[in-house]
This record gives sequence, C-alpha cells and structure tokens, in this order.
Amino acid sequence: MKKLISAAAMVILAALVLGACNAGKFEGDFSWEVKPFEYTNQHGEKVSLEDLKGQPWLAQFVFTNCNSVCPPMMFNMAEVQDHLAKAGIEDYKIVSFSVDPKYDTPEKLQEYLDTFEVADQAKWEMLTGYTQEEISDLSVKSFKLPVIDDPNSDQVTHGTSFFLVDQEGNAVKSYDGYMEVPHDLIVEDMEALIEAGS
Repeated sequence: MKKLISAAAMVILAALVLGACNAGKFEGDFSWEVKPFEYTNQHGEKVSLEDLKGQPWLAQFVFTNCNSVCPPMMFNMAEVQDHLAKAGIEDYKIVSFSVDPKYDTPEKLQEYLDTFEVADQAKWEMLTGYTQEEISDLSVKSFKLPVIDDPNSDQVTHGTSFFLVDQEGNAVKSYDGYMEVPHDLIVEDMEALIEAGS
C-alpha cells in the first residue's frame, strides 16, 4: 500500500512539475518570464532587465562568502565563457545574482570576480543592491529556485543551475552549473538564440 501511495505521489509531483513548464523556444524545455528588476553591478552602475533585453544572457545565483558550491560555479561559468569565445560568440551577457546582498557590496563582487580567470569581464554583471527578501522572490518567481538564508550561519542555500535567458527576457533553458556543465550544449543553444533573433 505504501508503494502505491508513493508511486501516486510521484505521478502527481511529475504532473505538477510538467504543468508548470510551458513550452519555450527549445522543444521540451520551458519559458518563464523573468520579473522586472533594476539592481547594482560590480561597478556601482544600475542594471535592469530592460538593459539586458536585445541579447541573450546566462544567469546564476552565487555569493562571495560561499564556502561550498559557488567557487566551482564561478569557475564553470568562466569555462563556459571560454567556450563561447572559441565559438566566436560575442553578443551575450553573464548575470550573477548575489544571494547575500547585505554582505556583497559592488566592491566585494568585483574583488570576487577578479579571483577567477574570465575571458572578458565586460560581459559579466555581478548584481547586488536589493534585500534578501527581494532576491528570494526573484529567484523563485523568475527561475523557480528557492533561496534560503540560514539564520544560524553566514551561508545561504540556493540552486546551482545556470539559466539561458532569451532576448525578450524569458528563461528558456537550465543546465547543471555545478558538477556536469554541458559547455558545448550551452554554446549551441546560445548560437540558436542569436540566429533566431537576427
């Protein structure tokens, strides 16, 4: 009986997940509208969703005081940028949302970016300048990822996915950003978006 209940629960869960994923530009994937925002980057400049429109971008959620998944994610995103550069792709951005905005000032975000060998820092927007509640809300509503601040430590629990966002500001695909990053697939998908928008 327990197995039947468990199986039924899995079917219901799968239906809910599939029901939440609308068909996007890539067959079998989703299309979630990124909610409007205007935050501050590592240079102290305002960056909004509107500013990013017109070119595709990759999104991730990290923080500079992270002692687990963030350094590998940053390294992996830098590798993705290397692959994009080798493919001759130039019209894109990389957007890193800090999930610890109280600690992560623009200066700290710039220092953090400097510790990684990235092909082109001009492509990166390291964002802060919002409350913990605001970034948690954006993460859930725009990317379906929870962001949970641990009140008993200086750590924040967050997802490790990379997201591809199209020129209109819709998140259309996600990838593993931590363990097995599909570099070639990300390049192919980015190329497809750019070609579709040209």
